[in-house]
Amino acid sequence: MLERRDTYDALYRDFRWQIPQKFNIGTAVSDRWAAVDPDRTALLDYRIDGAAEELSFGELSRRSNAFANSLRARGVRRGDRVALLLPQSFETAIAHVAIYKLGAIVVPLALLFGVEALEYRLQTAGVRAIVTNEAGFAKVSQVSGRLPELEAIVVVSGGDVDDFHRLLAAHSPDFTAEDTGPDDPAMMIFTSGTTGPPKGALHGHRVLLGHLPGIQIAQEFMPQSGDLLWTPADWAWAGGLLNLLLPGLYFGLPVVAARFDKFAPEAALLLMEKMAVRNAFIPPTALRMLKVVPDIGKRFRLSLRSVGSAGESLGRETYDWATAELGLVVNEFYGQTECNAVLASCAGLGISKGGAIGKAVPGHRVAIIDGDGRRVPPGVSGQIAIARPNPVMFLEYWQSPEATQKKFIGEWMTTGDQGIEDEDGYVSFFGRDDDVITSAGFRIGPGEIEDCLTGHPAVALAAAVGKPDALRTEIVKAYVVLKDGLVGDAALADEIKLWVRERLSAHEYPREVEFVDSMPLTTTGKVIRRIFRDRAKRETKTS
Repeated sequence: MLERRDTYDALYRDFRWQIPQKFNIGTAVSDRWAAVDPDRTALLDYRIDGAAEELSFGELSRRSNAFANSLRARGVRRGDRVALLLPQSFETAIAHVAIYKLGAIVVPLALLFGVEALEYRLQTAGVRAIVTNEAGFAKVSQVSGRLPELEAIVVVSGGDVDDFHRLLAAHSPDFTAEDTGPDDPAMMIFTSGTTGPPKGALHGHRVLLGHLPGIQIAQEFMPQSGDLLWTPADWAWAGGLLNLLLPGLYFGLPVVAARFDKFAPEAALLLMEKMAVRNAFIPPTALRMLKVVPDIGKRFRLSLRSVGSAGESLGRETYDWATAELGLVVNEFYGQTECNAVLASCAGLGISKGGAIGKAVPGHRVAIIDGDGRRVPPGVSGQIAIARPNPVMFLEYWQSPEATQKKFIGEWMTTGDQGIEDEDGYVSFFGRDDDVITSAGFRIGPGEIEDCLTGHPAVALAAAVGKPDALRTEIVKAYVVLKDGLVGDAALADEIKLWVRERLSAHEYPREVEFVDSMPLTTTGKVIRRIFRDRAKRETKTS
């Protein structure tokens, strides 16, 4: 836990990691609090109509013990992989805690995955058991015969199959957790597959401890009295799981669980109002979607104390909008599935700048490097890299030693993300290696353009990509989703081009604007630019 200091420099200078020789995520987020305050609220299940149901830390401890016993009775042992295909819910948290206590490895998967995507991840992980709901079971049933190591499927409200709640009732609430160390595997989170097939990033139990400084800074030194947490991010994503759920439970804070088929801005604001959410993790795309809601400050009585945002670049436009509309400064932070929450902002410490991620989180050494692993001077673009050893860093890619080795240059774990550090130590995200646009000799990051585009009154979402061009190598092309009720035409396209040109520069504005009905997003809420890059290339070939 961070000990608060008056300045960032003092905080960074004085911080020291204290990683115990024995650590288990499951006991740390349930039994530790159940022993001293069993009635303390751990989870709140949000209901649009009616009061939220509560789950105490005492119940979280007992039910996770019972579920651990049920998994053990079905042959799950230490080191086995158990897939979770569930929404935000009590059952999801209980299953997570049980699997950690058992010494097995959680494989969180999003319900949005199609059958082929699920099969690839389940086969690659070699799962021994799957915990899901009826919707997930319908997908899993189509591939279960091709999963040779699978021995058990547990379904919430599962009818004739193993039912989650019947198993809890049938097994003892007493369980002695496995004696795990910080480097023992705890979870396998698959990368988004932006560069090649998705890889299983294997993390040790220490990954939770490694997240704490970055999350505490981004949430303005959480925990504070009255803190209550929520995120629209799926708990199957590292953002929802490790940026909010597990840190919140570790600090003994109540976490709101809610189920939405997709992010709905007004529903999200209503939830935060009704539940009096104090601390939120809201990815940049979701924040941009909130911008379509008029008069937020007048229509909703929000209790927010802090908002953290990560997953892609927040951008100056959204930063300024949030300050004006939400009444607080959004603290942007940065990391990857393999090594998360290593750069962060903290308005309370004066570490905040629109358009920048922030500075290195205490306990982490972050640099901008060239292709040979050498630090580049301030103002020069390069790859964001994190020094090892580091408690938040992944152990390895599952069964992929070559891919693991390629991730490193000397002491540096590379990210594939381009960035720039200024003279004051602020790092700005420039774009993925694949996303950077090269036009007339300029290297252009799409994030800033997209942020500027969504500042236009007519634009809801946008993606900027490079379209091959004989003269300039590439031109900037924007694919734009308009706000409800608006229709795109040539005049509006020209207006949007001018909007960006006047606010950014003559070399960054999109020379082509195409209106689209929807924006392809990953399960983590990031724009899938690759789809539009491929589309722009096909357009060039046929023109």
